[in-house]
Formats: sequence, C-alpha cells, structure tokens
Amino acid sequence: MLIRLSKVAMVVAVAALFSIVALGNITDYGTNYAFVQHVMSMDTLFPTTTITYRAITDPALQRAAYALIIATECVIALLCWLGALILLLRCRRPAAAFNRSKTIAIAGLALGFLLYQFGFIVIGGEWFGMWMSQQWNGVPSAFRYLVIVMLVLLFVVLPDGELEVSRAPPPA
Repeated sequence: MLIRLSKVAMVVAVAALFSIVALGNITDYGTNYAFVQHVMSMDTLFPTTTITYRAITDPALQRAAYALIIATECVIALLCWLGALILLLRCRRPAAAFNRSKTIAIAGLALGFLLYQFGFIVIGGEWFGMWMSQQWNGVPSAFRYLVIVMLVLLFVVLPDGELEVSRAPPPA
C-alpha cells in the first residue's frame, strides 16, 4: 500500500507544481511573456549565429505561443490532479484494476514531459537557440523540471502487484 500511496503523492506533487507554474504565468503574465518574446525574437543570441532567420517577432504569434504554453500547463495540472484522485480512490483495488487506473495520471505526466522536452528543450533551446542567450536561457530549468516529471512518470508506470493481506495470528 505504501508504494501505491507514494505514487499518488508524487502525482499530487507534480499536479501542484504545474498548478503553481500556470497560476504564476496567468497572474504575472508579463514576466514570462518577456521570456517568450526574447526567446522567439532570438535577440540575445551570439552575434555571429546564422540561425536568426528562425526568429518570430510578431507579437500576436508570441502571445499565441505563450497562451499555448499556459493552456498546456493547465491541462497537465488538471490531468495530474484527476489522475491522483482516481489512483487514491482505487488504492485498495486488485493490482490489475489499480494498474488500469493510472491512465489519466500517465497522460498528465507524459504531457508534462513533452512540454519540457519538446517545447522548451527542442523548440526553445535548439530551434530558437535559447541556449546561446546569457539572459534568457531556460534550458537548465526546463531540464530540471523534465527530470522531475520523467522520474515520477517512470515510477508510476511500474506495474503494481497485489496488496499483501494481513493475516490473523495463528491460534496459541
């Protein structure tokens, strides 16, 4: 039971993380919007780079990208909260039923992995060359979140066995 409850707690922790990140992006919109603007504009890269043809400077497209990021964070939070609740409610069920109950949590965790791996490391880091920026390099932070989400995902997908049934002590 401890392993199952640990899985629930870890999914809750990821749900809380994405909830706070999304809330911060919504309530302090300008701070991270500036980040998105600079990354997509590619205006702080090495002066000798030749990849700046990839820059997107249209504010409408930058706002759309930021809105997509925030919406994705909200969906991840929602899926993880819902997935954790389902897992908690089915903690005492047989192994096969509990394992089938992981779908929503796995979907949220997988989407979190994709946001940081594909969105921030591949698109931001490599396509927009974010790694070259002294001021706007989010690759280390993205990697940190990516590892957290990936480790929780790996733990959750491990198959759970049957719960041990406590037996009454033998008569004296």
